[in-house]
Order: sequence, then C-alpha cells, then structure tokens
Amino acid sequence: MSSSRAGQPAEPRDLVDVAALVTAYYTREPDPENVEEQVAFGTSGHRGSSLRTSFNEAHILATTQAICDHRREQGYDGPLFLGRDTHGLSEPAWSSALEVLVANEVTTLVDAGDRYTPTPAVSHAILTANRGRVTGVADMPAGGGLADGIVVTPSHNPPTDGGFKYNPPHGGPADSDATTAIAERANAYIRAGLEGVRRVPFARARAAVEGYDFLGRYVEDLPNVLDLAAVREAGVRIGADPLGGAAVDYWGAIAERHGLDLTVVNPLVDPTWRFMTLDWDGKIRMDCSSPSAMASLIERRDEYDIATGNDADSDRHGIVTPDAGLMNPNHYLAVAIQYLYGGARPGWRPDGFVGKTLVSSSMIDKVAADLGRRLVEVPVGFKWFVPGLLDGSGPFGGEESAGASFLRTDGSVWTTDKDGILLALLASEILARTGKTPSQLYDELTAKHGEPAYARVDAPADREAKAKLARLSPQDVTAESLAGEPITAKLTEAPGNHAPIGGLKVVTDSAWFAARPSGTEDVYKIYAESFRGADHLAQVQAEAKDVVSAALGS
Repeated sequence: MSSSRAGQPAEPRDLVDVAALVTAYYTREPDPENVEEQVAFGTSGHRGSSLRTSFNEAHILATTQAICDHRREQGYDGPLFLGRDTHGLSEPAWSSALEVLVANEVTTLVDAGDRYTPTPAVSHAILTANRGRVTGVADMPAGGGLADGIVVTPSHNPPTDGGFKYNPPHGGPADSDATTAIAERANAYIRAGLEGVRRVPFARARAAVEGYDFLGRYVEDLPNVLDLAAVREAGVRIGADPLGGAAVDYWGAIAERHGLDLTVVNPLVDPTWRFMTLDWDGKIRMDCSSPSAMASLIERRDEYDIATGNDADSDRHGIVTPDAGLMNPNHYLAVAIQYLYGGARPGWRPDGFVGKTLVSSSMIDKVAADLGRRLVEVPVGFKWFVPGLLDGSGPFGGEESAGASFLRTDGSVWTTDKDGILLALLASEILARTGKTPSQLYDELTAKHGEPAYARVDAPADREAKAKLARLSPQDVTAESLAGEPITAKLTEAPGNHAPIGGLKVVTDSAWFAARPSGTEDVYKIYAESFRGADHLAQVQAEAKDVVSAALGS
C-alpha cells in the first residue's frame, strides 16, 4: 500500500544513522546457518544491510576471497577495476575488498581522483582493457591479462543497504554459474571463521593499488556512441540530477568537455539522502523510475527541454519532459528502439535483433515488428543481453526497470552493463535530431499501435510458495482463459533463449501477466499489461492471482 507521505521531502525521522550503520558493518558477525545472513547473489550481486547482519565485514572479506579464487580458476590474471557508489556501506566494503585483493596479488585499479564510480564506467573500463580479445561469452579466452571488475553498490536500494557485484571479462553482470560458485565458497569461508581469507592492512593495500581515470576515459569516449554534436548545436537545455549518486562528477565533466547546455540539478552527496523525496512506500530510495522519488525534479520540468535522473550507481535512467513529466520506462524503451533502429544508427547490423526482458511492454514487440526486426525476449536480468552486445548481433538490450545499453555508432560494444548516463543523454539526442521529445514520440507510437495499460503489483507468498513458483512448468497452469480471452501461451522459459524465467508468464491476444518471486521479501511480483485499457488490466491482475494460486495448489 502506498504511503501518504510518498513524494514528500524526507524528514529527520526518515534518515539512517550512518555511524550506527558503519559500526554494525564492523561489529556484527553473521550466523552462517541463518539463510537470511548468508551471501546470496541476485540479478545484481549480493545485497543486504549491516543492521540486519546481511552485509557485514565478514561477507565482503569472504566474497572478495571467493572472487579471487574464481579468477585464478578461470585464468583471469589481468587487472581488476574496483568501483563504489555513494551508499554509506560502500566505502567500508570497498576498503575490505581492497585488503583482500592486494593480499591475493591482484593488480587493482581504483579511481585516480578518488571519485565514486558508476557501474557503466566500470563496464566501459573492462571492455576497453579487453578490446579485441573478448568477442563473445562462449569463446572468451582464458588468461593473458584479461581484466574484470567489482562494483560496490546496492543500486537504487535504501541508504541502509550495501551491495557487491562482480563483472567478469565480458564487462557485464556475472552469470548464475559464476555467482553461485562465488556465493557457495564465500559462505564456506564464513562458516570456517574466515580461515583461508588473505588480507593485508588497509594502509598497505591502498598504497599498492594503481589509479585509473574512469571519468576521463568514459566522458571522452561518448561521441563514439552518441551524437553529442547535434545536442550541442540544437542548444538542448538539459537538467541532470544524479540523485546523490556516483554520476555526480560525471555530468559536470560531460557538460564541460562536450559544450552542452547542461545543469547539474543537485550536486550534493550525503549518505543519508536527506534531500530526497520519499518513494511510494515512504522509504528513501534512489529509484529514478519512480514518480515519488523523482518528485522534486518533476516539479522543475519546465526549466529544461530534457531533465534526467540516475540511481546511486547510475545504471538506471529516468527521463522527464516538459509535456509529460516522468516517462514510464517501458514507454521510453519503445521510443529509443524506434529511434535507434529506425535509421539513427546506420552502422549497426541490418539483421541485429531487439532485446527485451519478458516483463517489458508488448509495445516493444509491436515496434520491433513494424521495423522488421527480430525480437529476442529473455528472462529478467541484464546478463542475458551480454552476448548480443558483445558480438553486435543484439545492438540494444533493455529492461522495464529502466536499465538499458546499446552499441557504439560503428556497431561495436560500448558497455555490457546497464548505462543510465547513456540512456539519459540519448533523450537529448532524440530531441535534437527529431525536434520532438521522447514523450511526444511515444504518443505517436500509441496512435499507431494502441495504448497499453501496464502495472506491477505484489501478492503475499512465503518461502515455500516462492520456491514452488520458481519451479513451475506450463502443465501446472490449468486455466484456459484470462480476463475474457483465450490463453495463447503459458511460459516458464523465455522464448528468446529458452532460459528458465524463475516464474510464469501467461499471454493472450491483447494482454499478459508474469509472476516472479521476490528475492528479498515474502511476496511475488505480478507484472501485467493490457491493450484494452485500465479496467481490463485490473481484471487481468485479479485473475492472475487466481491462476498462480491454482498452479501452486493453494
């Protein structure tokens, strides 16, 4: 249920006690037999809070040692790029990781200016180091100086949380085989009281690492993936809000280096995020796709031609236009695909496919079909887009949660992780080259293809029910119709790559729903869409719960 304070400025009672948060990181010891206190990698690494004893020093020391072991086993002996965002737990975790990496004789590269480092800048650095040698996931060579990376971030999670994710030499999120092995070994180290974890004092570790100009190299390279000259010549007035995140220094550098009319709306960094407006549930959360979290920027939309926001590690984007306010991420993805594949990138492969997650809008399906492009629908998780981005066969990959990336103008790889800075700047390129805002272009798409109603809701589910949902087969679904229409597909594997979706998707001619268990809460998520309006969507959502309950036998 939404909070009555959603969209309102944070008050002192909403703020985390950063000193208590950091103290808990160093003093609380996880119970290795308590599943809630074990290392567990979701779609974007291990996340937790020191206050819940799920993100503490032992977790990070053990996980970093497990990553070092994994590197040795895989033959990755090049440098490791280590970045961090602005969360209060990121600095301590970054320090712990450094102590273990140096003790394991891993050449570690950190930001030369001691800045925060966006996720896309780490992916860009890995791919730059490995350029010409990593052309695909399956044929990735072993050894020979291949670089990889770690980003210390829980993304858009609340200020109480910390996160730790590993990016192998392909530059994108590690696959489940790697993360499962890393998590299992990390938990074994914790059970053994960290015996076998190598570590040196922080002062020695800090003195041993090398500096890397993440910001300069990323910013300098942008004209190879975007038409910033068009943005500059059109005089697009841009307002960029890093939401107190890792892009805070990047936006000013982009404006200066490329001569853009760009204002950094809020240059403040504060681990309590006291300047945020509260999210839908009354919590502070740096979700740039949330109208509540983005309320302060939305209020200022008339000051800019395009206003944008990023989450704490800058892998997500929020697009605000004067005519529409904050765009739904699905709407913007559809517009970006229409623009990029519709002639703006002639250097891309003419047979390149469009990548989307199975919970993204079917408007994307209609746009891809209209463009004559093959659509590849994959499970949730950006890792599924990595192969297509690496070899150029899938020039664009996007998620409904406001994460996407795409190729350079010459069709070569830019990043294989989500790049919120890139997608934010693309909105200004679209305006500069078409004379229309992305929201105006979306209106044109709905005039042509119809207007979908889309929403996500949660339904209660205990651990047993969530586990059963993740293991469903199509045969478990006995329903033959949904909201008055025959069911045309019952999916537990993604049609684009036949990978398990960890849940269920049910499709009709004009609607669909997908149900997936939450990795952090006792709920499952129902994503649903209808091209027959809001009332039909509500009917789809209601019947979706019945379909899932019947399939689970509850």
